[in-house]
Amino acid sequence: MTFASLLALGSCEESNLPKPLVIDNALTEAEKEAGKFTPEVMWKMGRIGAQTLSADGSKLVYALTEYNIAENRGVTTLWLRDMATGETKRLTDYNSSNHSAQWLDESNIAFLSNRSGSSQVWAMDINTLATRQLTTLAKDVEGFGIAGDHAFYVQRVEVAKLKGSNKYEDMDKSKVRIYDDLMVRHWDYWDDGSYLHIFAADYKDGKIAEGKDIIGADKAYDAPLAPYFDNAEIRLSPDGTQLAYTCKPLTGTEYALSTDSDIFLYDFATEATRNLSKEAAEAGADAFVGYDKYPVFSPDGTKIAFRSQRRPGNEADQQRLWVFDLKTNKCDYITRGQDYCVTEVAWDGNDAMYFVLPWRGTHQVAHIDLAGNMKHITRGNHDINAFTFAGGKIVANMNTICKAVELYDVNLESGELTQLTDVNREIYDNIKFGEVQERWITTTDGKQMLTWVILPPDFDPTKKYPTLLYCQGGPQSTVSQFWSYRWNFQLMAAEGYVIVAPNRRGCPSFGQEWTDQISGDYSGQNIRDYLAAIDEVSKEPWVDTDKRGCVGASYGGYSTYYLAGVHEGRFKAFIAHCGIFNFESMYGHTEELFFVTNDYGGAYWDKDNAVAQRSYANSPHKNVDKWDSPIMIITGERDYRIPYSQSLEAFTAARVQGIDARLVSFENEAHQVFQPQNSVVWNREFFSWLNKYLK
Repeated sequence: MTFASLLALGSCEESNLPKPLVIDNALTEAEKEAGKFTPEVMWKMGRIGAQTLSADGSKLVYALTEYNIAENRGVTTLWLRDMATGETKRLTDYNSSNHSAQWLDESNIAFLSNRSGSSQVWAMDINTLATRQLTTLAKDVEGFGIAGDHAFYVQRVEVAKLKGSNKYEDMDKSKVRIYDDLMVRHWDYWDDGSYLHIFAADYKDGKIAEGKDIIGADKAYDAPLAPYFDNAEIRLSPDGTQLAYTCKPLTGTEYALSTDSDIFLYDFATEATRNLSKEAAEAGADAFVGYDKYPVFSPDGTKIAFRSQRRPGNEADQQRLWVFDLKTNKCDYITRGQDYCVTEVAWDGNDAMYFVLPWRGTHQVAHIDLAGNMKHITRGNHDINAFTFAGGKIVANMNTICKAVELYDVNLESGELTQLTDVNREIYDNIKFGEVQERWITTTDGKQMLTWVILPPDFDPTKKYPTLLYCQGGPQSTVSQFWSYRWNFQLMAAEGYVIVAPNRRGCPSFGQEWTDQISGDYSGQNIRDYLAAIDEVSKEPWVDTDKRGCVGASYGGYSTYYLAGVHEGRFKAFIAHCGIFNFESMYGHTEELFFVTNDYGGAYWDKDNAVAQRSYANSPHKNVDKWDSPIMIITGERDYRIPYSQSLEAFTAARVQGIDARLVSFENEAHQVFQPQNSVVWNREFFSWLNKYLK
């Protein structure tokens, strides 16, 4: 970098240095005495993040995020565990956030840190805690990897001049944006002409050199993909000579309508890039026109495993496991003929893999060889969200509806899980949680549907309890053994509610047919599934059928709006968070058009499309004249997936008809509520509304 750039970076660092955060989340004596799980108690919980084992499996580094509610922010620290002794120590302090650790050797890790005032790559000797800076780049580093003599890093690059102030330099105070094509915004941000690109760099003398933009400085593509920007979509080969990554090389309307991402392979020596998805398609392996994502090199670097979806435009299609052999250029479909999805893949030698298996409302570790022979490693009512595998060991990130994420050792023979961390022991020792029941309910078409029923703490079957039907979002997401800091079943149970949480049609992990059924049929069988679940559980003597509510977010918000017009007196109150209310305006307001095109069946102006016309005819706003119960509507003003205008339409319809309604609008949140104080307010409003009408 030039001397002027270094000066600019230095002055930026001085003004942007992170502020130290005081963390003291011990329970008060009053909280211990009450023993009640509250939003304030929940925000005292430490949240375990990504973990990584050293190559020999002897040491584990993991991230832990803790929050200060009064300061309305959190900080992430890195921790080290000796796998033999169990000894644990904190590697970083609360003066900066540190995350995304990877092992350089048995004594050194690299990680991202904002300690210098911007996000850069640092390294640490885990024995002495001495640190050194590996990058001094002018822009924030948003992801990285190191192997052998090479590295990659991810940075934001300005590709197009879409703002008036940078298109017309003499109009620097202009606040206009100018677009000629989609997508003008995504998830929670407007397209400002900048995109995340991957830079290939040399790693010499303990430094990452300034790299080459391998996406292309003029390419309006994100790698990793928007809107989640998951750096697991990028992998270096073990020897550091090649780089595999995911990219969707499309722009404009085509980008908004398509899920066609591909797996690319960059060679550091030749600087050449191959499109492995296209090569495999040309060889007849498959069309590869949907999402191809998450490449993972085998230990010898000769094979790349990746996940692929067959159908373009369907983000909920089956995630199939493929392996591309770089020596033979042959691509094999490993899970051919199987009706399950593969996520979170790690190689076991060069001929087999471990992966996370979504299975009947849970997530398990499974094993598969290249012939497609699969076996379960773990079983039980839990969610294994991710894992790290090295030195013949697996450490899994696992939670249940009753317990937030902790790290567990997985016995690879028996599947037995041994808890390694206990970051929230004080809370579990002092706070009461409700029992979770597993029920299989017969649907109106004779299928069996897994439904979780969560009971209040100190449940008394001789009493009657107000009861909530929980409507899942997605719509293609599982009601699993998840622990959520936004929609937490135990918070609801602690307020004295029974929760009924069905895996209605559309929820994955029960086969692709079950998942697919909901597309083009939002108002059909899955709605009957919801009603079957609440009706069956309502037969219990402890359900107060005069005090039932219905709540949900996103697609669950749509479900709430729709049920409000067809519930036939079942529910006394509703809460919809960021829900779809008007299908026609939603089509024009949302961003990823492939989603609504797939799930509605098409555009509203396609009059000859019977599936699409049925969807639009059953939009919730068409039944709003039948609403008869109080409804709270919650939205985020930065939500561009289901824009806040949907919530405004619903609130207007309720109030004009004289229905008791409340609008809760978060000006600095998007589709979900993440900030500590906003979350506490969200929960206070949520329970205030329910308690008013159900208690």
